Amino acid sequence: MSRVIKIRKGLNIRLQGAAEKFLTKASHAERYAVKPSDFKGVTLRLCVKQGDAVKAGTPVLYDKNNPAVKIVSPVSGVVETINRGDRRKLLEAVIKPDAEQVSEKFNISEDAVKNREQIINLMLEAGLWAYVIQRPYGIIANPNDKPKAIFISGFDSAPLTVDMDFLLAGREEHFQKGIDILAKLTDGKVHLGLSSEDYGSKLNKVKNAEITIFSGKHPAGNVGVQIHHISPVNKGDIVWTIDAQHVAMLGRFFTTGVYNADKVVALCGSKVKRPQYMHIIAGAAISSISEFIDNSSGNVRYINGDVLTGSNIGNDGYTGFYGNRISVIPEGDRYEFLGWAMPRLNKFSASRSYFSWLTPYKSYTQDTNLNGGERAFVVTNQYEKVLPMDIYPVYLLKAILAENIEKMEQLGIYEVIEEDLALCEFVCTSKIEVQSIIRRGIDLMIKEMS
Repeated sequence: MSRVIKIRKGLNIRLQGAAEKFLTKASHAERYAVKPSDFKGVTLRLCVKQGDAVKAGTPVLYDKNNPAVKIVSPVSGVVETINRGDRRKLLEAVIKPDAEQVSEKFNISEDAVKNREQIINLMLEAGLWAYVIQRPYGIIANPNDKPKAIFISGFDSAPLTVDMDFLLAGREEHFQKGIDILAKLTDGKVHLGLSSEDYGSKLNKVKNAEITIFSGKHPAGNVGVQIHHISPVNKGDIVWTIDAQHVAMLGRFFTTGVYNADKVVALCGSKVKRPQYMHIIAGAAISSISEFIDNSSGNVRYINGDVLTGSNIGNDGYTGFYGNRISVIPEGDRYEFLGWAMPRLNKFSASRSYFSWLTPYKSYTQDTNLNGGERAFVVTNQYEKVLPMDIYPVYLLKAILAENIEKMEQLGIYEVIEEDLALCEFVCTSKIEVQSIIRRGIDLMIKEMS
């Protein structure tokens, strides 16, 4: 019988625009991009130049400090543009796709999937290693390390929740294959976290993984919270994590021997005409889904990921390497006159500041307006109410701002990345950019330890 862990703290943010269980295919995008900004904690260099022909699976970027780690092209075509920013910082490599797609092919023998070293080499060559994320720090894992365990979250609890069973429908065999492959990469266990609300989940039947059931509010679905309650990351520990959909993509690769960046994402949010699930190739131009967006009443924000932790990709941007949803919500560029004095029945609040608390099951349309600017830290115990981890978030943030490495270690820097404290940022009265502070602390730790 699976172990059950009850998460007592957290917050469910009820927003309009959750994806319906309807699957379609996005239009073929005119451009695709590989963006270094998707990959945190690594310094990436180009291994192609403008005008080069590439296949799906051809290396485009490599890690300066570990050249074996490669980021590959999601499509076959021609490298059309290399976009750079200030100080020639690499922003993206834009690829114009061919009419007929051609993928790199790899020789997958039966012996190859039995040997840990050969599995890792194949993942590195095919550009799949970037799926594997290391804790601490939330960066691409070092293939030379051996983790004490591998963790996968099999459910989603963030706003505009994604149904993982529907996302993986028809790919259960590939998911199982991916689990079997991952089990060979660690001497410990492969942990799969599932929700108590999904008793009929097909993932409950997965073999070769230890299943733990979680109940409670968001962030129960965050893999960091699951790690904290099962096997906390202490100094010197290494744990690997991988997204559930990437597990299926890994299994597909070791079944077919072909690199394929096609995945399913939820197109959701109050500005989507019909929120639904879509087949899309990672890195596609956002213009390929513009027909599904309602632009009739003001500007919108395209977010790669959920509304708490995702990145703003703009109206002419590209979808990311990670993430299983694209959220589209109103841009917060309109201000409400005397809004602070209004009852705000149509605004969600984590506290009882608005009368909307009288309708606890209502869903709301939320924009990106912060409703105020950053101000001094106020100790209100707000963070502790939504963070189901045994750390002191305010003290950790202050230690980061003071660049006190020893205090950061004592206060739990090894256990968290940005998404774990995203709710703290949402409820913060002082409008503190909690996630950017956490990443600043992680970058400092990486620099000090290198």
